[in-house]
Amino acid sequence: MISKKYSLKPLLLLGTLAGISVHAIAAGGSAKAAGAINGDELLQHIKVLASDDFEGRGPASNGEVKTVTYITEQFKKLGLAPGNPDGSYVQKVPLLGTTSAPTLSLNVGGKEQKLRYPDEFVAWSPQAQSNIKIDQSELVFVGYGVIAPEYHWDDYKGMDLKSKTLVMLINDPAIPDPKNPSQLDPKMFKGKEMTYYGRWTYKFEMAAKLGAAAALIVHETKPASYPYEVVKNSWGRENFSIYDPAGNPDFPAVPGWMPVERAKELFSVSGLDFDAMKKAALSRDFKPVKMGVTASYAVSNKINQVESNNVVARIEGSDPALKDEYIIYTAHWDHLGINEALPGPRTGKIYHGALDNASGVASLLELAKAYKALPVAPKRSILFIATTSEEQGLLGARYYARNPLYPLAKTLIDINIDGINPWGKTKDVKIIGYGKSSADDLVRKVAKTQGRTTSSEAHPESGGFYRGDQFEFAKVGVPVIYASSGTQFIGKSPKFALEKSEDYTAHSYHKVSDVVNKDWDFGGVVEDMRMLFEAGYEVAQGKAKPEWKADAEFKAARDSSQQAAGKPVGTGSQ
Repeated sequence: MISKKYSLKPLLLLGTLAGISVHAIAAGGSAKAAGAINGDELLQHIKVLASDDFEGRGPASNGEVKTVTYITEQFKKLGLAPGNPDGSYVQKVPLLGTTSAPTLSLNVGGKEQKLRYPDEFVAWSPQAQSNIKIDQSELVFVGYGVIAPEYHWDDYKGMDLKSKTLVMLINDPAIPDPKNPSQLDPKMFKGKEMTYYGRWTYKFEMAAKLGAAAALIVHETKPASYPYEVVKNSWGRENFSIYDPAGNPDFPAVPGWMPVERAKELFSVSGLDFDAMKKAALSRDFKPVKMGVTASYAVSNKINQVESNNVVARIEGSDPALKDEYIIYTAHWDHLGINEALPGPRTGKIYHGALDNASGVASLLELAKAYKALPVAPKRSILFIATTSEEQGLLGARYYARNPLYPLAKTLIDINIDGINPWGKTKDVKIIGYGKSSADDLVRKVAKTQGRTTSSEAHPESGGFYRGDQFEFAKVGVPVIYASSGTQFIGKSPKFALEKSEDYTAHSYHKVSDVVNKDWDFGGVVEDMRMLFEAGYEVAQGKAKPEWKADAEFKAARDSSQQAAGKPVGTGSQ
C-alpha cells in the first residue's frame, strides 16, 4: 500500500479529488444514484478479494489472474465499457521481478562482521542480473541525503560518492523552530509536514543519481510511522519495478535498510556517536562523514520478467463537447501475496489485504454501480482503474501516468481509494496535503451537506500524500487531493480513532492478519463513498476545472501539459 510506500492505513478512506466551485448537489438523479452504494455488497466484494482463494493478490501470480478476472467480470456485469481504447479491460504493465538473497559483511579496522538478514539489514537489487557483487564499498554518512535549493540545503557538498555506500537518516531534516524549539520550523521542509525529500524513494533516487553502489536508510519506527517488521515483510520477498531495458534509474545497485539499533552499533565501532551525528545533520553546514568502514555485498537474484495488469473500465460522457475529458477513480488491487516460509496452516501464510486494499477495489465497484444508476450519464467521461503493484512502489499508477490511455491534459481529477473506514460514522473528514489544490473547498462543501467538517491531516509527518497512487498523477500535473475519513467517531470516545489506528498498524498492516472483521461497521464508509461519488459527479458536470494552488509543487507540470495541448493555463475555465 505503500508506495513502495509505507503508510498508516487504519482510518483510511483515501480519496483524491480536484477542486472546483460547488453547485448544490442535485437532489434528484445524483442523490438517488449515490443511494445505490451499499455496505452489504461492498463487504461481499471484500470477502471475495481477501479470501484464501485469491492468495493475497500478488502481482504476476495466480492470485492476480483471479483478481483481474473478478474485477473485469464485475465491470462487465455493471455494464461498463472497456477502458482501454484497444477494446480490452486491461492495460499491460511490464514488470521486472527480482527475488533477492543478499549477504552483507562489514570490515571495521581489519575485522569482518557479517550482518544477519533480515534482522540486522534488509537489501535487494532491482537489476536484471542473477548475481550482483560489490566489494569493499566505503561507507559514508550523508545525513538526510537531501539537496533542496529552495532551503539552501545540500547534504552532499559536492563529494564524489561513486561506488560508495551511503548511510542516510529517514525523513526530512527535523529543524527546530528558533522561536519554539519544541516545535519544528515551519519555514524549513514545511515543518511537521513531510516533503518529498523525506521519502525513501527520493533518497534512493539521489543515491543512484550520484553513482553510489549502495544505500542504507536507517529505520526508526516513530518517524517512519511503521515498525521495522513492515520493512522486512515488504522488501524481503519478490520485488517489482517497471521493466526498462535501459536499466532502473530509481535505485542504486543495492538499496537497503538497517534498524536504528544496529546502526548505533555500527557508528560506535566506527568511533562515531549516532546521536551526535544525527544532531550535526540538522545544520546546513553538515558535510558527509567517511565512517572508516567498508561493506561487501553479494546479492543472488532470481529474475522474473512478467506482465501485470491495470484493470480499466469506462463510462462515456453524454456531452459531445465534453466527453473527451476525464474524471478518474483509482484503487490498487494488489497486496503482498503468499509467504510459504511462514509457519502454520496455509491461511496463515496469505497476506489477505482486506483493508489494504480489497476494500478500495470494492469501493471502486460500488462507485461504478452508482454512476451506472444515473438516469443520464455525466457530461464528462468517467474512467475506473484498478491499479497493480502499488505495494511495490505505486508501479501501476506510475505506468499509467507515463503511458496514459487518455491525454493527461484532458484528465481533470484522480479520485483514489486506498483503504476505508470500517468503524462507523465520523463528524469530520481529513484532507492530506491540505492547501495544494482548489479541491479543498469542494471537499468541505460536499462534506457539509453530510453535516461534517473538514481539516488538515492528523499526522502530516507520516508523508501520506506521497504514499498513494494519487501521487503519481500529481507528479505529472493532474490535480489531486488525498482525503481520509475523520477521527471524530460518533458515539465513541475521543481516543477511539487513535486506538484503532495504532492497533491496525501494530497488528494488521502488511501482515497476514489483515482480514475481514465481524465487528466492522460500514455506516461511515457508505457515507464516505457517497461523498466521493457526489464530488466526482460535481466535477464531471461542472463548468470550471480543477486547479493547483499557485505555490503547489505540481502546478508547473500541469501548466506544461496544458501548454502542450494548446489550452489556457491557470484559468480554470473550459
